[in-house]
Order: sequence, then C-alpha cells, then structure tokens
Amino acid sequence: MDFRLTPGQAALREEVLAFLDAEHESFVPRCDNWLLGHDRELSRKLAARGWIGLTWPEEYGGAGRGYVDRLVAVEPLLAAGAPVASHWAADRQMGPSILAHGTAGQKERLLPPILAGEATYCIGMSEPEAGSDLANVRTRAVRDDDGFRVSGHKIWTSNAHNSDYIYLLARTGPSSERHNGLSELVVPMDAPGITVTPIRDMAGGSHFNEVFFEDARVGPDALIGIEGRGFYQITAQLGYERAGLERIMSVWPLLEKMRRVADTPSRRRELGDIESAIAAARLLVYRVAWLCDQGKVPDHEPAMAKALGTMIEQQIVELACRWAGRDGRLAPGTHGVPLGGHVSHAWRVAPSFSIRGGTTEILRGIVARRGLGLD
Repeated sequence: MDFRLTPGQAALREEVLAFLDAEHESFVPRCDNWLLGHDRELSRKLAARGWIGLTWPEEYGGAGRGYVDRLVAVEPLLAAGAPVASHWAADRQMGPSILAHGTAGQKERLLPPILAGEATYCIGMSEPEAGSDLANVRTRAVRDDDGFRVSGHKIWTSNAHNSDYIYLLARTGPSSERHNGLSELVVPMDAPGITVTPIRDMAGGSHFNEVFFEDARVGPDALIGIEGRGFYQITAQLGYERAGLERIMSVWPLLEKMRRVADTPSRRRELGDIESAIAAARLLVYRVAWLCDQGKVPDHEPAMAKALGTMIEQQIVELACRWAGRDGRLAPGTHGVPLGGHVSHAWRVAPSFSIRGGTTEILRGIVARRGLGLD
C-alpha cells in the first residue's frame, strides 16, 4: 500500500477544503454531525460538485473514482464537523448495494436522486431481539400478487424520521431460520402501514427511532438482489458501514479544541498518545479502501478498523472530560464553557460509539474467527 496521495487525490482534497472555507458560515461544527446533521441544501451543493457517488461507475452518473479517493474527499468534511447526514448512508452504503445487486430498472429509478443529494435513506436492520445478530431478524415480508406485505418492528433506526426510504432486511422465507431466507428491500417511508416512533436518548437527541410495519404493502420491485440471499449480500455493505472515517472522527470538533489547549507537558503527552492511536486507526480505514480499489472484498478488516476507531473516540471523550472538569458539563453557549461546549454532548453520546454499527463484542468475534482462524 502506497501511503502517498496521487496528484489527483491531493487536488481533490484542496477542492473540498476550499469549498469548506467558502461554506464555513453556513453551518455550526458539531460532534456526530455525520449522523445528526441534516442539511439537504449542503448535500445538494456537494452533489453538484460530483462528491456524492465518487466511487460509482460513470455510466450510472458517478465519478468512477476509487475508494481511497472517497476517503480523501470526506475526511475534510468530517474534520469540519459538517452536517452531511442527509446523504451519508445512501452514498456510503445503499448506493453501492443497489449497484451490486439491483436491476437495471432499480438503478435507473433509485440512483439519480441519491447522486443529486435529494434522497435520504435509513437502514432497517436492528430489531429488539436482533441487534448486531442480524441472523436473528424476525420482520417478515410475505409475497402476494401485488408485491410484499411487511410486518415487524425495527429499532435503533437512525434518522428514520428524516428519511425518504428505508433499506430493509426482512424474512421472505416462510419457515426460514438464521442466515437463510433473509432478503433486502427498498421501502418508501411514506408507504401505508409504516409508523415511526422516536427514541429520546440521554444526550437529549432523538435521531434513533423505532419503525413499525403493520401489513405495509410494497411493490415487487422493492426486492434488491436474490430473494432469500439478503444476509450474504450485506457482507460488503457492512464493510462500507464499519470501515469509514466517521468511526474515528465523530468527535473531531472536540479534538480540535483539545489540540488548542494542550499547553502543558502532561497534556501534550496525553494528547500525543491519542494522536498516535488515531494515526494507526486511520491507516486501517485507508487499508480497507485500498483493498476495495484492488478489487478485493474486505473480510475482517472493517471489523478491525471499527473496533479500534470507536475505542479511540471514547478515549478522546474521557480525556476531554478530565481536562474540562465539571464545567465541561455546561450547555454549549454558556459563558466560560471549556472546549467549545462540545464535551456535554460527546460525554452523553460516547457510550453508543461501540454499539452502533456493530458492537465491539461482535466485531472482535469476527476478527477472531475470520482474521485469526479461531473457533
């Protein structure tokens, strides 16, 4: 793996940095803004520059660039705390899945709105009895003459209340169990029979939701890929989800403030330990992208990157809490609040870092089995 940027990649990074310099007054940098910050206008601006669908083939409207190129483009956005949630899941995960498994008609219908920054997707995987254990999914999609009737219950569905579509994992096999009989469907969120209920978390936010399907009817063209093979189709999709720089950079606005106040030898030493760990985790993420650019399907590597990245994010927050002391719990905007007021939110949301996108326990099991060959 060559760690140097190509001239084209360096130019792309400079273009994104110049864009952010021009747009810096249009948004407030916040921790977790890749997940919480919905700004459809910003997404449309990024789309107009061709920065959504960078890795997609040109024949479908993409830029035809590599996965490392995409990291080069999104890293400055994450570092700036930009609100990119409106297009993030669709660009990162849903679009590549539709490209890999969708029909020509589905690609023609579903991809252009994503590329334009107009379509927001949420991911319907986790359930009350199936968090990271997706083989335990119970939501059912039963075929009828008009398509599918969906019944079930999804939970921890980020941004369902803001989404146009849900990318759903459901059982289409009538008596199937575990890995077999699962299918993927793209379901419009305004379909009759779908109810979204917000879950308010301890950070005061409600981006998590429960989604209930009560005999929700969707057309036959909702099915993505081969019926009953959904579990196996999501292998690459989960790699996109778990091996992104967002798994390291959720609290970057907080880290930037910490860099400015590391004014004692002990603080510089503590921050140096964090910075070296970040550098290692960042290279793991870039390695996954490099593998994709070589035409390989990453196996255990995304799990490694996500497990290390989220652990480091939590360490950043722990260190920031210690530096800020009790004043760090003050609300943003309060006079004298340290570290830009980012500590309060980061402290509340940090426990979720090692849960969302796959728990650390599940990820370590993947590394042990697939990477180390342990039973």
